[in-house]
Amino acid sequence: MSRIEIMQGDITKIAVDAIVNAANETLLGGAGVDGAIQRAAGPQLLNECRGLGGCPTGDAKITQGYHLPARHVIHTVGPVWRDGKHQEHNLLQSCYRRSLEVAQANHLKTIAFPCISTGAYRFPKDQAARIAVATVSKCLKQIPEIEKVIFVCFDIKDFKLYEELLLLSEKSTVE
Repeated sequence: MSRIEIMQGDITKIAVDAIVNAANETLLGGAGVDGAIQRAAGPQLLNECRGLGGCPTGDAKITQGYHLPARHVIHTVGPVWRDGKHQEHNLLQSCYRRSLEVAQANHLKTIAFPCISTGAYRFPKDQAARIAVATVSKCLKQIPEIEKVIFVCFDIKDFKLYEELLLLSEKSTVE
């Protein structure tokens, strides 16, 4: 599990090969993490996104990072929480898996994720965190080229939730 880290902070300040953007299907900017990434990267990011033709929920596409410390941005579209009975869990798993696959296909070694779908899309934070940690842990076993994944939590509550889940995950791996 040493390939997974958790930190509290601003994902737009992280120097990694790629940060993940919790985007909407248009990829043309929004609020929350998406808006912060778009602002920090500069207008070139939006111009490149215009040429991508959007992105379906659960998938991921890559762009340059422009003015960000990260060389690339992997845009993924998380599901809007309805009631948990509309494939939300599978779609969120797919966001993490597809983002890692895109990173692998582009020979990227380090990637930072925000808490996908837990803001305006209202995915329950505890369920989203469990999906994130489990999916990334499973994918890393199949993608040895990725050296480090960082979960970047904007607030302390999310950080503590991810920290607890990662400790439990490490403990169950040892036993």
